[in-house]
Amino acid sequence: MFLDLPLESIHKFAFKAAEAANCAGDQGMYWEMHDRLFESQKALEPWTPHAEAIGIDVAQFEECLNSGKHANEIRKDMSEAQKAGVTGTPTFFFAVTDPASSKVKTIVRLSGAQPYAAFKAQIDRLLVEAAKPAAEAEKGQPK
Repeated sequence: MFLDLPLESIHKFAFKAAEAANCAGDQGMYWEMHDRLFESQKALEPWTPHAEAIGIDVAQFEECLNSGKHANEIRKDMSEAQKAGVTGTPTFFFAVTDPASSKVKTIVRLSGAQPYAAFKAQIDRLLVEAAKPAAEAEKGQPK
């Protein structure tokens, strides 16, 4: 799952950039716009050249951006991130879903940009821990 978390306190165009990415997403180009804006943080305005550069319908993009169509959705994402204790980006969660209730339980949270090795170490550790109950149950079975 991906949540928008524009850090408005440190970047005055962050919220509008999130809206721009979502408007591009309406045309199937969310990640293209997201990546372009992330790389161009010092030159975000005007927004139209970014839409032109990724090849989306500019009029449709501008109409969406000016309408605030995605603002409530972004604010909801921000609220969810805050509830989860996220204070910066990126933040990654390793979690499990309870099959009986569909509730998600976080096991590990990684904050900040991390190398592949950090993810691999967490995944390997969690796989070992997940295998322990099965191995212990197997030991208790008569042969």
